[in-house]
Amino acid sequence: MHPDNHFLTVNPGSSSTKVALTRVERKNEEPVVWVVKEKTLRHPDEELRQYAKISEQLEYRFRHVQSFIDELETEFSAVVGRGGLARPVGGGTYVTTSALLSDLETGIQGEHPSNLGGLIAHRIGEEMDIPSFIVDPVSVDELSPEARISGLPEIQRISLWHALNCRASARKAAAELGHILNEVNLVVIHLGSGITVAAMDKGRAIDVNNATAEGPFGPDRAGGLPATGVVDLAFSGNYSQSELKRIMMGRGGFYAYLGTRDMIEIEKRAHEGDQQANLLLRAMVYQIAKEAAAMSSVLLGNVDAIVITGGMARSKQLTSKMERALRWIAPIIVIPGENEVEALTLGAWRVLQGVESAAHYP
Repeated sequence: MHPDNHFLTVNPGSSSTKVALTRVERKNEEPVVWVVKEKTLRHPDEELRQYAKISEQLEYRFRHVQSFIDELETEFSAVVGRGGLARPVGGGTYVTTSALLSDLETGIQGEHPSNLGGLIAHRIGEEMDIPSFIVDPVSVDELSPEARISGLPEIQRISLWHALNCRASARKAAAELGHILNEVNLVVIHLGSGITVAAMDKGRAIDVNNATAEGPFGPDRAGGLPATGVVDLAFSGNYSQSELKRIMMGRGGFYAYLGTRDMIEIEKRAHEGDQQANLLLRAMVYQIAKEAAAMSSVLLGNVDAIVITGGMARSKQLTSKMERALRWIAPIIVIPGENEVEALTLGAWRVLQGVESAAHYP
């Protein structure tokens, strides 16, 4: 197979970096991604603890990715990393320019492991003299002017969401409906450690909930909280600013109530008669449905389909509950999994094939 059809993807997470060698082939004129080899590079807490900032992990993680590359016997034509908290941008595939790299390294919108995706991809690209990209970063921002208003002029609503998987799943859903993305209106629900619900108007996410601070609670995120209650907690003297943020972003949701973020275990407990687990599952579905209905109103009720995706979408128990709550709005399309390897690969492939142009940052 010609190396022009091979890609390396790099997806850093909180305690691992997922890498994959992929191949793209055409089937009935449509691109199909095949995973040739993939690996999850584990990063134990005791090793990460030595780095004060996520950006300081670059050399450490790069060495791990390089060890995976050394195992490969296939050349590839591009390397593509998960996009992080860059400046607000439109959707698309971005070349790893110096401006992008600087913003990822400094954490212009916050520190997150995904910031390392573009940095690692660029370094590999330079060493191998091949193009390097990021695709649909977390900071994709297509909000309407009305969606930015919060209710206080000091606080503006921002767009930080699971853009990579949501946009990839939206493309698949549009194809299933017999259309391309910019011909349909969709409400897309990403079910992961954070939960994103997006109103996509002809391919543009004109409103989304920021999964770090808004929307439904999830496995370990608190979601949107009553503002006065948060103020009371902040001034209770029991928490520092950083501690309170850690609670809301990593020790909230199911973890705060049940002491676990493992959704398989939580569903098992509910099935075995744990009333608290059962109530919380119902409450999460309730909040997701309420958010999705609100996003449907953003689209004036003109919704071609509601798309359910993400890791938790593999649970038939959960998706069936959501279907019952939402099918009155529009048909439901379930696309389980994160689909990130495929989305990263196709983003780079579309640019190299001339299907779309690389977007300009910022």
